Amino acid sequence: MKKNNTLVLIPTRLNSRRLPAKALLPINNLPLVMHVYKRALLSKRVSDVFICCDDVKIQKAVKRYGVKAIMTSKHHENGTERICEAFKKIKNNQKYKFVLDVQGDEPLISPNHIDKVIQFHEKNLDADIILPSLNIRPTNNTNIVKIVSNSQNEVMYISRANIPYEFKNKTKNIKKHLSIISFKPKALLAYGKSKVSEFEKIEDIELLRALDLGLKIKNLNLKGDSFSVDVFEDYAKAQIKIKKDKYFKFYK
Repeated sequence: MKKNNTLVLIPTRLNSRRLPAKALLPINNLPLVMHVYKRALLSKRVSDVFICCDDVKIQKAVKRYGVKAIMTSKHHENGTERICEAFKKIKNNQKYKFVLDVQGDEPLISPNHIDKVIQFHEKNLDADIILPSLNIRPTNNTNIVKIVSNSQNEVMYISRANIPYEFKNKTKNIKKHLSIISFKPKALLAYGKSKVSEFEKIEDIELLRALDLGLKIKNLNLKGDSFSVDVFEDYAKAQIKIKKDKYFKFYK
C-alpha cells in the first residue's frame, strides 16, 4: 500500500540551455518528462506526483496524458525554487512529510531508488534534506555533480569538480549526485525564501545554498545507474537504453 505523506514534484522548463525543449523530446513516443512522471508513479511510497512547468507548451503536452501539472514562473534560478512555488500552490500541503524533487531530465530514473531515498529519510529524521549518490569513476565531466560526505553521511560539499581531489593518492570512485532530492517541507520553504549564495553563483549547484543556510543534508549512496539528459549525446543514449529498460513495460 502506498503511503500518503510523500509528494513528488518534477521541475521542468522549456528553454533548457544545452538542449532546448528537451522536456518534450520524444523517447519511444513519449515526451522525455513523461518518462520521469510515469516512473515516479511506479514508486511504492509516493502518493502524489505533479509536473511543475514554466511554459504552456509543456503543460498542454503532458495534460494530454492526464497528468497533474502546475504552472510556475519563468524566472526561477533553479528547480528547487520552482518546486517551492508549486508546493505552496497545492491545497492541504501540510499533510506531506516529505517533498521529493525528481528532476525532469532523468528519463530512466529508478522507482526503486525513489523508494530507497524515502526509506532513508524516514530513518534519518534529523536531516532536512536527503541527497542520494551513485559511485562512478573519477571524471572531468562538469555536467556531473559530485558529493563529499563524512562518516555520519552528512554532506560536506558539492561540486562540479572532482572531489576529493587526487593530490596524494588515487581514488577508485567518486560520488555522483543522483537526481532525486528529499526535503522536509520546512527546509524547502526556507530555501525558497533565501537568496542565491556565493558558492551557488560560482558552481551553479542549487543545493550549495542549502549548505550555506546551515540545513543538514545527508547522503545515501545507492547502487545502479542513471543519467540526466543534458546534451544531444545523452538524448541519443536514452533512446537506446529505453529499449531494454525493465520499468517501461509497467507504464500505465
